[in-house]
Amino acid sequence: MSFVTHSAASPQSWGKGQSERELAEEVAVAIVVNGSTLAVMMATPADLEAFGVGFAMTEGVIDHVSELSRVEVVDHELGIEVRLWIGADKALAMAARRRQQAGPTGCGLCGIESLEEAMRVTRPVRSRLKLSVEQVRVAAASLRPVQSLNAITRAVHAAALWHPERGVLAVCEDVGRHNALDKLAGRAAQMHVDAGQCAVLLTSRVSIELIQKTAMLGAPVLIAVSAPTRLAVDAARAAGIALIGVAREDGFEIF
Repeated sequence: MSFVTHSAASPQSWGKGQSERELAEEVAVAIVVNGSTLAVMMATPADLEAFGVGFAMTEGVIDHVSELSRVEVVDHELGIEVRLWIGADKALAMAARRRQQAGPTGCGLCGIESLEEAMRVTRPVRSRLKLSVEQVRVAAASLRPVQSLNAITRAVHAAALWHPERGVLAVCEDVGRHNALDKLAGRAAQMHVDAGQCAVLLTSRVSIELIQKTAMLGAPVLIAVSAPTRLAVDAARAAGIALIGVAREDGFEIF
């Protein structure tokens, strides 16, 4: 697999007597499968190989990272392509449920081709991981210290995998909350982490797409700093995901 590296933040200088701030980078990233563009999103140019892998998995293009024969990240003048190659059987299945996206940062359902696809049945999560009240508090408190990009930009979301005994196993950041979770799914697959034994931590509100992606990842618990939508709660219940929101230092809510 080949890739190129990018800076996820850049310094912005101001006039005399004023300060300098690191700004989060935002570029157009195209996910290309077997030469055909699957989606285009505005994203932070970091962890892009994981982004492509994770997006392919959470959108049901592939079931396992081993089904990818090659991944490349290629720079262009106007953006970046993440090129994936899959087998003919998976390519045919992808063509049957084509999804096209071209929208602003964090837009989870832009350009989706049918209402049926938007409301697709969420995959049931088989793991029955249980966390104590104290473990939920520890997990929620562990997210902010590992948000290195947000610490300098104050402009990106984070998604992390937290294990009850090992703590944070992986964290990904992006200007888009959906992108951060896709990157995390890809990183977990690359690391061969069993997400069924972990909780997903999110810095954002929880919408139905994030529940769908968490279910595809196989994580049985989702802990977010903000509240979920009603549809997200319904989807989490159907998938068997324990949904915890408004997770702060002074407590949390179980939906």
